[in-house]
Amino acid sequence: MEPKPRDAALFTLTIFFFFLSISYSTSLRYQTLVLNPLSTTPHSLSWPESEPESLVSDSTVATTTLELHHLDSLSLNKTPEQLFHLRLQRDAFRVKALTSLAAVGNRSRARGAGFSSSVISGLAQGSGEYFTRIGVGTPPKYVYMVLDTGSDVVWVQCAPCRKCYSQVDPVFDPRKSRSFAGISCGSPLCQKLDSPGCNSRKTCLYQVSYGDGSFTTGDFSSETLTFRGTRVGRVALGCGHNNQGLFVGAAGLLGLGRGRLSFPSQTGRRFNRKFSYCLVDRSASSRPSSIVFGDPAVSRTARFTPLIANPKLDTFYYVELVGISVGGTAVPGISASFFKLDRTGNGGVIIDSGTSVTRLTRPAYNALRDAFRIGTSSLKRAPDFSLFDTCYDLSGKTEVKVPTVVLHFRGADVSLPATNYLIPVDSDGTFCFAFAGTMSGLSIVGNIQQQGFRVVYDLAGSRVGFSPRGCA
Repeated sequence: MEPKPRDAALFTLTIFFFFLSISYSTSLRYQTLVLNPLSTTPHSLSWPESEPESLVSDSTVATTTLELHHLDSLSLNKTPEQLFHLRLQRDAFRVKALTSLAAVGNRSRARGAGFSSSVISGLAQGSGEYFTRIGVGTPPKYVYMVLDTGSDVVWVQCAPCRKCYSQVDPVFDPRKSRSFAGISCGSPLCQKLDSPGCNSRKTCLYQVSYGDGSFTTGDFSSETLTFRGTRVGRVALGCGHNNQGLFVGAAGLLGLGRGRLSFPSQTGRRFNRKFSYCLVDRSASSRPSSIVFGDPAVSRTARFTPLIANPKLDTFYYVELVGISVGGTAVPGISASFFKLDRTGNGGVIIDSGTSVTRLTRPAYNALRDAFRIGTSSLKRAPDFSLFDTCYDLSGKTEVKVPTVVLHFRGADVSLPATNYLIPVDSDGTFCFAFAGTMSGLSIVGNIQQQGFRVVYDLAGSRVGFSPRGCA
């Protein structure tokens, strides 16, 4: 019996696309991914805190480079798989909060001389944030604080606690600090808050909520922060007496956003409005890295892209993503229009230290994913995992070849290491493509894709840079 013309045409078309995909995949550029499963090696945390102190005044520019450590000491006896699930759970909360904030353009719902301080991967806590060790008050009491480019307000939990979540260090007591001072309700600093309050003593109150159920409220005050020897005085920060949320183990948050009350904005003249970080690899075997404030933060090898202003929201770091390449070939289904920030403040692309997995608008993600699948057609597929829909069973292998992935920003092409987009999700050899789609118009470049780069925030030059060898 002869095949029907329609069936024959369909068969011919299938064969055509099969050979087309083979031809496409063999012409792609590849790089080697050395396979390391989720780490099971516990790391202890050591951090010297008694060092000679120097005060950074408004008229001086100083510089200090500090070693960074991984915070595995806060792992809470969880398995790598449990930690990874918690991390993705926090990531979902984070993305929901950022996208809702960007949609309404309401900063009141957001979380908030050169020196550097220790940055630690939050994987051990199951969180998507990074942490640093900061001294609060005089004499300084050292605590872990979250670093967050998606927030502005600096805050720390304070005694007496009406409601506080659990933290590793003792809660900071402002009554024992010689440098702590309240801020009056009529102060310009108080008026910079999105939702300022005033108590019976006529001192300023603050409140910040994050859209994921987390919040902090208390006294808005002035205090000295110490970064392993470098003292920065008169930093406006929230002294939180009523706090709740997912800030696992950390005492507070150092807001690194673009808003008026963020740490870079407050200390702009002292550090020339420049900072950079190198986020450590999210495994326990990661090497040290750093955050640097001041002129030394700008790496000579960085490739820069201009910052874009959102008239509705000044916290986030918006950049222009114009395309993505897989295997050395531009993905045809992706155009700059997918990532455009419109005049009403909707859409766009932000760089964020607190989001783990990069989110792309759904059409862009689908095109990227499909191109990557063609380039990895020889690898054994595995079931979907959480938000990841492109996973592979690489058990028994020590390395594989994967197509290259390049993010094309305006003026800067950022070629990702293979470990930044094909990541282990368990200890059994399952690896997943570390991008995800979003129905929101906001795309977010997360910290998995930033690993190993020194990411430079040059606010004076209104630009963000990526240095592929900046962590050395």
